[in-house]
Amino acid sequence: MLKRIGLMFLAVVAMAATANADLVIDVQGVSQPTPVAIVPFGWEGNGADMPLDIAEVIASDLRRSGRFDPVAESKMLQKPTDGSDVDFQDWSFVGVEAVVVGKLIQTGDNAYTLQFQLFDVFGRRQLVGYRMPASRGTMRGAAHRTADMIYEKLTGIKGVFGTKVAYVTAQQQGKERLYSLIVSDQDGENEFKIMESKDPIMSPAWSPDSRQLAYVSFEGSKSAIFVQTLRSGNRFKVSNKPGINGAPAFSPDGRKLVVTLGGLDGNPDIYVLDITSRQTKRLTTHRAIDTEGTWSPDGRHIYFTSDRSGGPQVYRVSANGGTPERVTFEGGYNARPRLSPDGTKLAMVHLDRGNYRIAVMDLERKDLLILSTGRQDESPSFAPNSDILIYATRQARDGVLETVSADGLIRQKMASGQGDVREPVWSPFPRF
Repeated sequence: MLKRIGLMFLAVVAMAATANADLVIDVQGVSQPTPVAIVPFGWEGNGADMPLDIAEVIASDLRRSGRFDPVAESKMLQKPTDGSDVDFQDWSFVGVEAVVVGKLIQTGDNAYTLQFQLFDVFGRRQLVGYRMPASRGTMRGAAHRTADMIYEKLTGIKGVFGTKVAYVTAQQQGKERLYSLIVSDQDGENEFKIMESKDPIMSPAWSPDSRQLAYVSFEGSKSAIFVQTLRSGNRFKVSNKPGINGAPAFSPDGRKLVVTLGGLDGNPDIYVLDITSRQTKRLTTHRAIDTEGTWSPDGRHIYFTSDRSGGPQVYRVSANGGTPERVTFEGGYNARPRLSPDGTKLAMVHLDRGNYRIAVMDLERKDLLILSTGRQDESPSFAPNSDILIYATRQARDGVLETVSADGLIRQKMASGQGDVREPVWSPFPRF
């Protein structure tokens, strides 16, 4: 069954042992990234040093995107902290196309104002000027928001530096494994455990407001679907029917889940589950295996994997029920569908000459682009800007995460310190 569907429910059980899951990021970007200058921020507050090197966070974000090449501080001919002091001629000598200056101002015991300005060197004009409040706990997030605004202004694409990623790890403890559901910033910082268990955890899924995660837990050797609030840690069970309870995904309004359910004597099928009432509506009734459902961004359709045509392919059905229609036709294996937030692209696991790789299909043109290069790539998830995907792959015996741009040009490997990291899912944009 696992081979037929590929990424079904028990894949996580085969995960190797892990220790720490700290992410180390290696970037392969475009051939000629844009040179920019992130000038060290000024500090106006108590103590000699600012609580966080704001400029370093911003520069790291932009460098990690693969599209920008921040110049070293040693090459800067001037280090202004206010736009009125920017000398465009000096920066043109350095060869940068954009300059960011700013400062962090302490306004209270745990209150700060972060302000920055972005300048076009060639046009000799300001592109963005902004200030935002921050505290010690939110300062890194404010720096990421700053990088997001800079990235969007320079590329026309919304930045995702302020988003988060959830993933599953497993750590060997004697003869047992300890499974953890972890959330971190997209750069691997601020990692914290949402859930820990000696039983497998899998299929994490974000709520539209990024405040909850749904996931499958095998506590008591029985699958069940939980929804957990990140801030409080409170969780509740939404499905523990006999047999399979798997593959949850939130509806765009956050009120429902599409899930895979299957009785002990029946095949898995696609259901819609109302989170409040726990009532379910069955959408598929085929004798084939139907699994891995996901919503279209407008909430009108459910895309899912089915082997009803003889091998795993992607189908879609109305969220209100009806006759499913086949979506993928290129190749004999296409599974784990995920829609881009803008609704224009469909990511999947595609069998390519004996290798399981991540591919993206343009839903209008129907052309397929293979993005990954591994032998066993799985679990694709779009960033909320629809421009980047994260997925799981293998490096020797270990599971690692990689990201790739939707055009395949920019790639990042996010290797853990030791062991396996699996089933990544990218959060929606935060709601401030």
